Amino acid sequence: MTKQEKVDFVITTLNALYPEIPIPLDHKDPYTLLVAVLLSAQCTDVRVNKITPLLFAEADNPYDMVKLSVEEIKEIIRPCGLSPMKSKGIYGLSKMLIEKHNGIVPQSFEALEAFPAVGHKTASVVMSQAFGVPAFPVDTHIHRLMYRWNLTNGKNVTQTEKDAKRIFPEEHWNDLHLQIIWYGREYSPARGWDLEKDIITKTIGRSTVLKAYYNPKKK
Repeated sequence: MTKQEKVDFVITTLNALYPEIPIPLDHKDPYTLLVAVLLSAQCTDVRVNKITPLLFAEADNPYDMVKLSVEEIKEIIRPCGLSPMKSKGIYGLSKMLIEKHNGIVPQSFEALEAFPAVGHKTASVVMSQAFGVPAFPVDTHIHRLMYRWNLTNGKNVTQTEKDAKRIFPEEHWNDLHLQIIWYGREYSPARGWDLEKDIITKTIGRSTVLKAYYNPKKK
């Protein structure tokens, strides 16, 4: 298979599996999405979706959020992990939104990445899912699958994002990053991986990955 044939196969297969693509994190607007994505760092989406209703019942906008103390926010979001850092980030970005953006989440990577605890991946998710701006946020699933599919060298997530944007047409980025996440969870997980069910990796995967699967080292 040529690289273009691999790209076409990935897009066709994912579109067939996920013609309608669910958004992993529950939210109602750009602000609640921003907070939810921040909370998702090193935490499952399932857990975040259990905690955000509790937090948003108290404050679902920056003006109400800054009425809470950092400690109050921390107590609510504790189950998501990294609560000291995340609570400060949520309070800080809410305060900054009010002071610099009239409480409205800005539609630019530069402005989003200027907020406390907001990195490039978080900004990319908000830009793509809240505003429809082409972006390719790379999480652990996308990083793993792009390597398994021999579409990146697996060096780091920054390189994986560059390769994804170079390989896939821009008009597919926003759908693809979500489709690959769902595919990674359902068909190509890091643990409990069944290659026979993982049609994409089985078809286009790098030889070292396939050999390692079919010929595991004896313990």
